[in-house]
Amino acid sequence: MARRYDPDRRQRIIDAAIRIVAERGIEALSHRAAAAEADVPLGSTTYHFATLDELLVAALRQVCSEPGMAPLTWRRALEGKKSLTDAVTDVLMDYLSGDPGRARLEYELYLAALRREALQPIAAEWLDSMVELLTEHTGGEARARALLALADGLVLQALLTGRRFERAEVREALARVLGP
Repeated sequence: MARRYDPDRRQRIIDAAIRIVAERGIEALSHRAAAAEADVPLGSTTYHFATLDELLVAALRQVCSEPGMAPLTWRRALEGKKSLTDAVTDVLMDYLSGDPGRARLEYELYLAALRREALQPIAAEWLDSMVELLTEHTGGEARARALLALADGLVLQALLTGRRFERAEVREALARVLGP
């Protein structure tokens, strides 16, 4: 039997892994599940990704580089003429009112790095890029890290509880870190 040329197969497997994690959680991801979702033979997943960690690394790298991901979104918002507190409030309110499935996917992959050592460098790169960006606008790395920690905390609370934050509440919390 002739081998079928399929240059997009690796990418379809990554996309399938992202869909699985978004819809069913990281624990639902397996080579078999990714193969079925991508409509490829099981051997293709193990050929391109010997371990699930390799597949998760590829998925996290892709999610972190997609348009709309935090560094790009934050950079655009912070370049405006609004106060830093108002700009960050806008970014967070947009994110919190956006697709909760997408936010869950991003945070599930991000938090998976706690237990999966292979993901830690990608999560660290993402954090470092956000801290670097925020440091330009906050005047210091410690303040940038505090801002990022607050933003992550607000998003996690919203995802875990389904709570809708009011704009004034988010702005007040940010003003405590950033100033009025």
